[in-house]
Amino acid sequence: MKVSDAMTSQVSVARPGDSVRKVAEVMAKIDSGVVPIVEDGKVLGLVTDRDIVLRVVAEGRSFDSPVSEVMSDGEVLSVKEDDILADATARMANNQVRRLVVLNEAGNLTGILSLGDVAKDYGAKQVGKTLEEISQDGEAAH
Repeated sequence: MKVSDAMTSQVSVARPGDSVRKVAEVMAKIDSGVVPIVEDGKVLGLVTDRDIVLRVVAEGRSFDSPVSEVMSDGEVLSVKEDDILADATARMANNQVRRLVVLNEAGNLTGILSLGDVAKDYGAKQVGKTLEEISQDGEAAH
């Protein structure tokens, strides 16, 4: 099974200059804890609900701050649409993350693969194994 068979392809995105408030409103509307920050089709970073809590609420920043100031902008872990799903879940486990950005051959965002997507399309046994590996030796990212 390929990543494209399981990923969520309808992904809401934000731009680096969008306010934290706007991104939080998008999260609430789509019932998601993550929004990719994209410019010219390229993923620059991710903003999670945890980023907002730790970098805005806990630090007393303004919700009108640009989201680029609070996004996780280190290496954004990704997979390609045509990658094998089992390899993608192994990547999640090895990097202790619960979601991966999905890119096409040109490097543009085409979706997000989450543990929930894997559970629906790949089976609870694989999700349990991946979650166990993600949770080993520390707190999971994203």
